[in-house]
Amino acid sequence: MARLGSEADKVDPQLRLAARLLPGGYRLHRGLTVPRAVMSLAVRAGRRKGVDTVTVNSNVTVRVHRPVGSDQPGPALLWIHGGGTVMGGAAQEDSFCRRLVNFTDVTVVAVDHRLAPEHPYPAPVDDCYAALSWLARQPWVDPARVGVGGASAGGGFAAALALRARDRGELTLASQLLVYPMLDDRTGAGPDLRPRVMWSARDNQIAWRWYLNGADPGEAVPARRTDLTGLPPTWLGVGTLDLFYEESLAYGRALQDAGVPAHVHVADGAFHAFDLVVPNASVSQRFFASQVQHLRSTLGAESSARSRHGADSGRNSPPG
Repeated sequence: MARLGSEADKVDPQLRLAARLLPGGYRLHRGLTVPRAVMSLAVRAGRRKGVDTVTVNSNVTVRVHRPVGSDQPGPALLWIHGGGTVMGGAAQEDSFCRRLVNFTDVTVVAVDHRLAPEHPYPAPVDDCYAALSWLARQPWVDPARVGVGGASAGGGFAAALALRARDRGELTLASQLLVYPMLDDRTGAGPDLRPRVMWSARDNQIAWRWYLNGADPGEAVPARRTDLTGLPPTWLGVGTLDLFYEESLAYGRALQDAGVPAHVHVADGAFHAFDLVVPNASVSQRFFASQVQHLRSTLGAESSARSRHGADSGRNSPPG
């Protein structure tokens, strides 16, 4: 149970009960057995029936959420689940993916990738890139309207994936959706006196150490990349009480400074993963609506109309 103390007054009123009941972190310093067991329960509880599962290669499977009645090539988003790089699975976010599909008419394909520490960098990014390449080749996908997105560690993987796609030049992304992304291995290295909900500074440092496993942070960590030019229009959202708040704002500013259309949505009084825990809270609904607006603008009917009229969708800033 998180002990917020004086910080409790800063929590959005509709989130306060959950903030009091939720843990302050996963205590990764005690090992992965219990955290993975907890996340496995979330994966099983979140799994929805009727979702097609496709094998991409020996390491990668995807869960395919398609709009009802779609028969023409259309937009698609590769979604990467959260879990600190070390736990979780695609099925845990089935309901969220289905909501995105229902509100945007964008196909959402969620990837199951290998996990650290057994499979450190670059294995998870390799897996996500394989899934993205597979997705762009499907006959029901318009390759000009493909995006990447993810939450928490998945948001960090999405950012890394967008950088890899740009660097290799094999795929051109139309959008990225970074939901309270895990972007910077330096976060939590110094003293963090604020109580946290769901994810702590100590957890963050341990997870990054397991994930990097000696890899060059200048290559593997999105926040350490110095050239962000040429990345797709970006939505980045985070709560003010999230451990990732400062690094998210910094990455948003860096994207904007690099000329990337980037909208940063700040959820006042919100902790990590608040929208999944309390989806009906007003702050969560606004958070989700802003994501929907971005996807409609960059991947949906609006972007298709701009393409037909010869407009360059990459020059349109995501709506605020």
